[in-house]
Amino acid sequence: MKKYLTEGIGTFFLLFITILTSQNPDIALAAPLAAGAALLAMTYVGERISGAHYNPAITLAMLMRGSTSRTDAIYYIMAQLIGGVLAALIGGFLLNCNTGQEIQMHYNKMGICSIVAEFCGAFGLTYVFMNVNNPRQTAEKSFSGIAMGFTLAGFIYALRSISGGVFNPALALSLLTIGALDGSDLWIYLAGAILGAAAANTVFLVVNSNEND
Repeated sequence: MKKYLTEGIGTFFLLFITILTSQNPDIALAAPLAAGAALLAMTYVGERISGAHYNPAITLAMLMRGSTSRTDAIYYIMAQLIGGVLAALIGGFLLNCNTGQEIQMHYNKMGICSIVAEFCGAFGLTYVFMNVNNPRQTAEKSFSGIAMGFTLAGFIYALRSISGGVFNPALALSLLTIGALDGSDLWIYLAGAILGAAAANTVFLVVNSNEND
């Protein structure tokens, strides 16, 4: 239960901060840094308890790798999605209290471009996550939060003008909940994140296979 609660809390605060900063035009330029800082902090909080996934795509990749059981994967994803919905509901309420402005919706005019962007972002996040959590490279463990935080911030800055820089199905659900994402575009974020994470797992296994030791 502690693992699942940790995943839910970590996902909540990561997405809560992401939503509040990205939807506030006064600080939107700094939103990627805020999201990266939130992931950095939440990684150090939860990595020794749950592994600090905070992303269904990363959980699926760890399941494919064999580092997470099916039972844990199911409950991790449930906790992440619940945390994401709560972040959307509370974040959306506070945004209205603060500014009274309408939620800004991201429109995907070219689906294939957005899928490629989401694929690349999810691939990068998952690949970094799997390497800093590689049992063979325990020395890097102390830097996992920094690595994940800067990776997230960098990819959001690079790709948010194309796809919105989501890379996380839980965040996609959060944005859908507050009306910042069109329901017809949800498949883009699910497909991009899942395929990117699966590809990262495959590359990680190839690079770290016994043949390359």
